Amino acid sequence: MRKLLLILLTAFAAPGVFAQPNSATGEHGVTTQTDGAQKSAGAKGYQLPPKEIADLLLAPPTPAVSIDRQGVWMLLSSRSSYPPVEELAQPELRIAGLRFNPDNFALSRQNFINGFSIKNIRTGKETPVTGLPTPLRAGNISWSPGETRIAFTNTTNKQVDLYVINLSDKKATRVNKTPLNIITGGAYRWLDEKTLLYKIIRQPASAAPPKQLTPAGPAVQENLGKAAPSATFEDLIKTPYDEALFAFYGESQLVKNTGGLETPLGKPAIFLAVEPSPDKKYILTRTALHPFSYLVPASRFPSNISILNTATGETKSINILPSGEGQPRGFDNTQNAPRDYDWRSDRPATLTWCAPLDSGLMRKKQEFHDAVYQLPAPFTGEAKELFRTKLRFDNIIWGNDSTALVTELLRSKQTEHLLRYDPATNTITLLNTRNTTDAYDDPGSPLLTPNKYGERVLTTTDNGKKVLLNNVTGSSPKGDLPFLAKFDLATKQNEIIWRCAAGSFESIVGTIDAGKGLFLSRRESQKETPNYYLKNLDKPGDDKAVTAFKNPYPQLEGITREKIGYKRADGVDLTGDLYLPKGYDPKRDGPLPILIWAYPREFNSAADAAQVRGSQDHFTMISWGSPVFWVTQGFAILDNAEMPIVSGDSTKKPNDDFINQLTLNARAAIQKLSAMGVGDSNRVAVGGHSYGAFMTVNLLAHTKFFKAGIARSGAYNRTLTPFGFQNEDRTYWQDPSLYYDMSPFNFADKITTPLLMTHGEMDDNSGTFPIQSERLYNAIKGHGGTVRYIVFPYEAHGYRGRENLLDLLYEENAWLDKYVKNATRHEPAPF
Repeated sequence: MRKLLLILLTAFAAPGVFAQPNSATGEHGVTTQTDGAQKSAGAKGYQLPPKEIADLLLAPPTPAVSIDRQGVWMLLSSRSSYPPVEELAQPELRIAGLRFNPDNFALSRQNFINGFSIKNIRTGKETPVTGLPTPLRAGNISWSPGETRIAFTNTTNKQVDLYVINLSDKKATRVNKTPLNIITGGAYRWLDEKTLLYKIIRQPASAAPPKQLTPAGPAVQENLGKAAPSATFEDLIKTPYDEALFAFYGESQLVKNTGGLETPLGKPAIFLAVEPSPDKKYILTRTALHPFSYLVPASRFPSNISILNTATGETKSINILPSGEGQPRGFDNTQNAPRDYDWRSDRPATLTWCAPLDSGLMRKKQEFHDAVYQLPAPFTGEAKELFRTKLRFDNIIWGNDSTALVTELLRSKQTEHLLRYDPATNTITLLNTRNTTDAYDDPGSPLLTPNKYGERVLTTTDNGKKVLLNNVTGSSPKGDLPFLAKFDLATKQNEIIWRCAAGSFESIVGTIDAGKGLFLSRRESQKETPNYYLKNLDKPGDDKAVTAFKNPYPQLEGITREKIGYKRADGVDLTGDLYLPKGYDPKRDGPLPILIWAYPREFNSAADAAQVRGSQDHFTMISWGSPVFWVTQGFAILDNAEMPIVSGDSTKKPNDDFINQLTLNARAAIQKLSAMGVGDSNRVAVGGHSYGAFMTVNLLAHTKFFKAGIARSGAYNRTLTPFGFQNEDRTYWQDPSLYYDMSPFNFADKITTPLLMTHGEMDDNSGTFPIQSERLYNAIKGHGGTVRYIVFPYEAHGYRGRENLLDLLYEENAWLDKYVKNATRHEPAPF
């Protein structure tokens, strides 16, 4: 009895213990601290924010749109706003960097489609798809090569099935005989109009290896003198039992399905990649090999690159790739092994890949660092070298026989080269050099058109002399204005042939017939809900609307949005999106409480940092993480507040001056809103998610500008990410003082501003382990700070569960209301 009593007393006295879920209501308890005392608030369960905020969150999203290349048929896909937490609570295994449901061999926590309809664009008639499973939990939509059918997967609690919608009768039919296995991605591929390629399960889930109460032995790892630096990956293999589970669930059998008949291809394996050749006679596969790593996810396991003959089923091994554990640290370094195996899009079956010439170490002084090779079917003989790159090879987009575009990068220097490769002459020419942070000089991305194999290749004009480029952002000093351009391969000049008109935001999102100037665009403005249009560049102003989506947020009508500009003390220009409440008059109503929401970015160029980003002509869309909710509660919102961290010169890196520049950015934003008369500089909150949370806590640790902070799913102790973080590639051991100075955890005793912290219980992002928030909470608490820490069940790095999101908004609103909106004012400003 005394022993039992001691256990009970210990349990009730333990700090930070969370109340157990209420099995009857599904409500979860939380723990809260008030006036230094620890108390349980478990009886409250989930809370609701003000109705205006809840209605915005739960407004049904407009359907997603997909059209055929002829501009005749449109598929509309609808979803619910956010799934209930009950759906997130389905069984889940977290192994080898994957999260999947062991009951149905599918990735867990997907946001499924729950409705389909087909619209004839020419007649305007919309028809619901029949034959759909109930309930519909669809995903992985793909049109057939001839665009007479549309395939999709449907996920039940027990299996994944494959359905095909026939456009002739708008009816969906299940085509698979055996459940699919889509744990490692790549659900299926069309081979032709009637044939699909996919992976099926080998055994039912009931045959999974059982967990023994007593393990066969300890989990053992060792390293025999070889460097293996690694990022802080989540969900890795930890035990021999994890290995057995991954081997069981990961293994699948490739099949091709023609007319409902499933024909096995090759032998079962753990397929990490499956890619048919353009002529569909071969399949490029990458399969995982033992030993499985405990340090990196499945995508970096040792693997076998093979070619499978679809006619004979024979498999030819091309190369065995080593484990990714051996990749050297540094953004521009790579493993000393071939990589990026793929098919040439303009050939029937020609394999390409890249290999380093510098042993994977960019620091080596040599003219060329990578080489790209090819090997045509039947994949015998010696590979041919196509070209070499002076920087690190990134990708190649194939076109016709005289044009391919190649990108090479130097990430550490934020440098990108665009090159032209001529297959006919085997020559490569530099077309464009730019800083990756220079948005104004971004020429755009190539428009792609299906070739005779159905592969997407470069769209060219003027007898192949020019390439069509589409810039869906179109950054400019006037804000984002997307454009379509012809890039002259000889003169290296971009000729803009269409650009979004000022006062709206419109971008090209699909190609109908580039030769005739026919495209699909998406247009919006502050007052115009995003909708889709058939656009004829030869007939300006003669656009045809193909959707008529209504405003999902009528309660936001009347709020104002403005892209504002201002300077920080060292002269760097900054911008942000300012939202003000409906009917607000600064002369009549006075300055408002302020919420600043931001995410820092690193720049090697002050000029690039000063560029205008975003557009004030976007329609205001609300996601769960938006700060715009609080414009309905009387706040001035500065969203996307620029927080650039700029290197002073070529001898320094941006993070060398991280804290000082954060301070400059924040001070400039507050001063601007105060000078405009719309913001009260003594009632300011700052918030952010992930690296924005890291920013937030640093600002609270090093300034007294704010009344409160909101930090969601951040990392606050950089020694827990010792091999680099974000865009910092120096390790802790190379610069321990940098890691110390940038870690707000080390300054927890200085954090006296009220801080609301949240984290997903199952954060899947590299580096932002929940322990980051747990340790910071305890550090602030230990020094008597005002802090509240909430862990949302079943959530990853981004939150999804309906009840969790409503509770999050309740907590954020209560925090802002108590510590900012109703805070005691004082003069002068705190800086």
